[in-house]
Amino acid sequence: MPRETIIPFGPYHYALEEPVMFKLSVLGEKIVDVDVRLGHAHRGIEYLMEKKRFEDCIRLAERVCAICTQAHSECFVMGMERIAGIEPPKRAKYIRTVIFELNRIESHLLILGLTAHLMGFDTVFMHLWAFREEVMQILEELTGNRVQYAITAIGGVRRDISEKQVSRVLKSLEKLENSLSRFREIFERDKTIRMRAKEVGYLSKQDALKLNVVGPVARASSVDFDIRKRDPYLAYDEIDFDVIVLDEGDSWARTLVRLLEVFESLKIIKAALENLPKGDIKTEYEKIPAGEVTSRVEAPRGELLYYIKTTGSITPERVKIRTPTIPNLIAAKPILVGGTIADAPVSIGSLDPCIACANRVLILDLKSGKYRLMRW
Repeated sequence: MPRETIIPFGPYHYALEEPVMFKLSVLGEKIVDVDVRLGHAHRGIEYLMEKKRFEDCIRLAERVCAICTQAHSECFVMGMERIAGIEPPKRAKYIRTVIFELNRIESHLLILGLTAHLMGFDTVFMHLWAFREEVMQILEELTGNRVQYAITAIGGVRRDISEKQVSRVLKSLEKLENSLSRFREIFERDKTIRMRAKEVGYLSKQDALKLNVVGPVARASSVDFDIRKRDPYLAYDEIDFDVIVLDEGDSWARTLVRLLEVFESLKIIKAALENLPKGDIKTEYEKIPAGEVTSRVEAPRGELLYYIKTTGSITPERVKIRTPTIPNLIAAKPILVGGTIADAPVSIGSLDPCIACANRVLILDLKSGKYRLMRW
């Protein structure tokens, strides 16, 4: 009889892009238990925010994660605007929506390419990252930056979009959509992808609800929840789009949800640019009063929360960030247990964990279902 052994998967492993440890208890090739340990990439951003001016905090929020940078800056700025009672101009809301969805596409194409790489499908990986490069070039044209866009400001945006830019972006997005259509068929029908991901890493709807997973991980398990629809912000209540929900609950479904969401994001961007309102791009304000707020947005990985407390000074008293990686990583146990060691990279990749986003010391005990948060 095989003896139960523990295989450390991380914090440094060729199939992990960031430092996180999965202690896999295995019998032969079968995974029978999992323990997850974070805390290898703490940068103290919450603490730093309490020492910075509000405008500088926006730049810090963008650096919580380079992949979902717009989600963080947007969530922080929305909170500040609610505390101060500031209503951004409609044109600014549309511009922020465009950048947000371009960031979502860039993030989804990154993990889709990495998932293909983990499956051994490097041709798809390189093509998808080439498409991601096109999106990053669009972002650079609109914002002046490829990674941290620095376009969001309290009360609006720092840069406007010209009619020539709108025309060029629409042409680029049409070309991108045509190119991606071919890869939709690959992800839906290719035998290699289906063999590596279909019925692998299953997460039931009941477990998804019990564990409070969010974003594409939840929507791939029949949970119809998207902040853009449930609690609309920016221009999402004025633009028609569909929430992608699949029933399979496996690694294949979590991958396909992200690909299909790319096409919905393209639809949102086109509608926003074609109906871009005229007018100002920023509402001026004098100071941020005392107050507290919890704001939330639908980041590429799911629901992102910012708790902000102000006292009337030029710095926040407290900023607390709950990123989507935290609840989603709790689902690692039901997803991995029962599978094989060979399935682990694809199953973990389908969760799209962002350890930079979870930049705090977190000890997660999957046996009890509890985790302890330590603040340095």
